[in-house]
Amino acid sequence: MIRIHFTADDLARVRFAPRPSPVPELHAALMMLGSPEPLFGRWRHRLLRSLPRTVEPLADLAPGGVAPAFLDVLGDTPDEGFALIRSARPEFVRAGIEQVYATRPAPPWIRALHAGDADAWRTLGRAQRSAYQSVLAPVWSLVQDLHRAEFARHALTVTEQGLGPALTALAPGSRLRDGVWEWPLPGVPDVREIRLDGRGLILRPTFHWRRGPLVQDRPDRPAALAYPAGMSLPLTPPRRNPPDDPLADVLGRTRLALLRTLDEPHTTTALARRLGVSNATASTHATALRSAGLLTTTRSGRSVHHARTPLAELLLTEPRLRLEES
Repeated sequence: MIRIHFTADDLARVRFAPRPSPVPELHAALMMLGSPEPLFGRWRHRLLRSLPRTVEPLADLAPGGVAPAFLDVLGDTPDEGFALIRSARPEFVRAGIEQVYATRPAPPWIRALHAGDADAWRTLGRAQRSAYQSVLAPVWSLVQDLHRAEFARHALTVTEQGLGPALTALAPGSRLRDGVWEWPLPGVPDVREIRLDGRGLILRPTFHWRRGPLVQDRPDRPAALAYPAGMSLPLTPPRRNPPDDPLADVLGRTRLALLRTLDEPHTTTALARRLGVSNATASTHATALRSAGLLTTTRSGRSVHHARTPLAELLLTEPRLRLEES
C-alpha cells in the first residue's frame, strides 16, 4: 500500500501535468519490456528484436528492475529530460548507483559513471536517445492525444465532484480519508508512507506501465505520481496515412508522414530513420516543406533540427476537425 499524507497546503497544490514527459514515459515502457504481462508479449518481442545495441547499457542501470533515483526526472522534451539527468549532483548519482549495486558487482562502465567519467555519461546519453527513438518516438503522438483526453477527464471530475473523488477515480479501490490518500497494492505487504509536507503533488498518467503507481519523492521538489491510464494493451504506432486523409493527396505520403513525425524537433538523421528513407531523401522533403512555410530548420553544431510551423500545425488540425464535425 502507498499512503500519501496531505496537509491543507498540499491539497491546494495538487496539479495535473499539462503535457506528458518523454523520459519517465520511456522508463515506464522499458520497465514493461521486463514485465511478464501476457498481453504485451508480441509488443515486447517486436521491440526487443528492433532495439539497437546502443540501448543495452540501460539494462545495467536497473539490474533488479529498480533504477537509481537520479533517473527520476520530468521535462517537456527528451533533450530537456536527458539534460536534467546529466545535471544531477555527483553525490546523488553515486548514492543511486550504490543503492542499486549494494549486493552485486557493477559493470566497468557503471563504475566509471559512479566516478563521473565523461565517456560513461556519453554512453548513457546514447543509450537513452536510441531507446527513445526506437521505443517511444513512433507512438509519441498517440501518447500526447491520450494525455490530453486524460487531462480533460480529470478536469471535468474535479469541476463536477471535487478533488477527493477526482483523486480516488485515478485508482479503483483507493480512498482519501483524514488527509491521507491510501492506494492498495495487491500482493505487496509493505506500506510506503509519503509525507508531502507542503510540497504538493503532480499527477501524471502513464500509458505504458500497467502495474501500481510510480512515485518520485524527493525532498527538494513536489512529489510526482504516475498512475496507469488509458488502454490495457500496448500502444502501437498510428497509421501515418489514413485512407480518408486528404492531405496525403496534396502533400504526398512521405511529406505528410514527415510533418506528422515532427511533434517535436528532429534532426535529418532521426527523420530518415523514422520514415525509412535515406538522409538525402529526408533532407529533400524537408527543403520542399520549408519552402512552403510548413517547417523551419535551425543548426546546432553539426546537426540541423527541423520543426513544424504554426501553419503546419493548423494544416494538420483542420482536416481532423472537419472529419469530427461531419
